[in-house]
Amino acid sequence: MLPSELKHLPSSEELPCSDDTPVDNEDQNLLPNVLLFLLNTIWTERMDWHFGVDMAVYHPTGENPRIPVVPDAFLSIGVERKKGGKSRLSYVVWEEKGVVPILRWR
Repeated sequence: MLPSELKHLPSSEELPCSDDTPVDNEDQNLLPNVLLFLLNTIWTERMDWHFGVDMAVYHPTGENPRIPVVPDAFLSIGVERKKGGKSRLSYVVWEEKGVVPILRWR
């Protein structure tokens, strides 16, 4: 997507943060949170990663950039751990300099 087209995409504040679909079982909630705990422990000094759990991921390559993918969890490397020092409402690829998650599971 060209930079001029990015001007017409919504910001993270304008987009829903999830799809409000409940998890299928307790493992879908437990396992990503265990992994998040481990990453926070081993990468405590690193500030260049983000691990999202049940968070909407918006990307400009699909049919409609307003329709998210909501994996159980995902990992992105090379982005701020906390965007502007705050927690993200959702992960919006065009606001993350095009960095897409490298790990995703549903």
